[in-house]
Amino acid sequence: MAHYINSCWGKAMEIAERVKEVGIWIRVSTEDQARGDSPEHHEKRARLYAESKGWHVKEVYHLEAVSGKSVMGRPETQQMLEDIKTGYISGLIFSKLARLARNTKELLEFSDIFNQYDADLISLQEAIDTSTPAGRLFYTMIAAMAQWEREEIASRVAASVPIRAKLGKPLGGVCIFGYRWENKVLVPDPIEAPIRKLIFELFLEHRRKKTVARVLNDAGYRTRNGSLFSDTSVSRLLRDSTAKGIRLSNYTKKTPGGGGRRAMIKPKEDWVYTQCEPIVSEELWTECNEILDRQEREHRRPSKKAVYLFSGLIYCECGKKMYVPSNTDKYTCRACRNKIGLEDMEEVFQGQLRHFLFSPDEIGVYLSQADQIIKEKEELLQSLLAEEQKVKQEMESVYRLYIDKEISSQGFGQRYKPLEERANQIGDQIPEVQAGIDFLKIQYLSTDQILQDVKYLCSRWSELDAGEKRQIVENITEKVIIGKDEVTINLSYLPPTSELMAKRQRTN
Repeated sequence: MAHYINSCWGKAMEIAERVKEVGIWIRVSTEDQARGDSPEHHEKRARLYAESKGWHVKEVYHLEAVSGKSVMGRPETQQMLEDIKTGYISGLIFSKLARLARNTKELLEFSDIFNQYDADLISLQEAIDTSTPAGRLFYTMIAAMAQWEREEIASRVAASVPIRAKLGKPLGGVCIFGYRWENKVLVPDPIEAPIRKLIFELFLEHRRKKTVARVLNDAGYRTRNGSLFSDTSVSRLLRDSTAKGIRLSNYTKKTPGGGGRRAMIKPKEDWVYTQCEPIVSEELWTECNEILDRQEREHRRPSKKAVYLFSGLIYCECGKKMYVPSNTDKYTCRACRNKIGLEDMEEVFQGQLRHFLFSPDEIGVYLSQADQIIKEKEELLQSLLAEEQKVKQEMESVYRLYIDKEISSQGFGQRYKPLEERANQIGDQIPEVQAGIDFLKIQYLSTDQILQDVKYLCSRWSELDAGEKRQIVENITEKVIIGKDEVTINLSYLPPTSELMAKRQRTN
């Protein structure tokens, strides 16, 4: 095991078949530069880390003396994001998160953009490297905690919504087409209201949403934002009850889902109805909606195919992938008919997380050796920093002697030059040692952090929605193998040399 740890640095230097292209982000404040924290130092440290991973540095983005309060609008930032989107680089290295941006909102924006384009964020100070499974797990947890915090704030704001809805006041956003807010009262818009009424009349005549949209567009009518009408927009305007004088509010809420936030319907007892001035008669509105109801009953679309928690990761012991047939609730091997229930598989996975899959002693020995190497390198770094300070003081003393004419120019050169050479040597060594520490810290997370991560996931598992659970499973699971009497779960962030297979008896 010790041999494996000692050889990690050399293995990381091997060139991969496809070299990862990365960028370096340099943002050092004026105060930091005054303290000797130079951009060159940060760049060299990042380059050495990239070298240790076998990556190629494609671009360096310089934002020296730029405030971290807001960097999203800077030309350098926009160029970096464009390089991420086009695939010119697939990762960004920076010394610490505060160097990327101090604004929490912008940090989350960066995270979302990088995640969308499958790019990695590498923070050396916090030992976060999202190109590694452990780094992706850490970032997933940070995002989940941020999401819970946002939802807590949102719940407090949402408490005032029903009261405002009952008073008929605006709840934010734009009002439905055909209406406008006037002194906080919803009234028909003199330009849009006649078009809204025409939609009902045309639908009653033609009974086809696409025909209504075509007639409106041919006549030169457009939506509020200037777009063409579509069958979807026609359907939405026909279904909305505001047109008959009944405004429905407080019936949806925003919740996480898919790639962003989506609206979900609240319980009917929370809905708020208020009166407003109608555009069409109730009879016309009802007749049009009854036609829509009949059409939907006759032409129902098939339901969206479900994506299961372990889809694409679960295999039968025969080597074939397992699937969930539409008529069952079990992962099934089509070749040998081996099966395991959806709930059983999730329960096994939770159990393995709780027990951490292997002996704490084994992982303790493995990581304590890594921690010892990190400790030795950190001691070396502190020694170099102390020596650097001492050499600089000696250089200052020699310089003062020369200024005070207590030594000749020849004597000054003889004393000063060796000190200057040593200072340069130390200056080169410091970022090399820091890069080594960065590499090891990211490569080997501490025992406590991993245990806490697993404990935290277990305690929060029931609160996560299906999308969040799926993201965690994808980040930490390499493969699940279903045998006749056992389940083997390989977690991708575990030490690669340890034979860590979790096996548990199950009942089909």
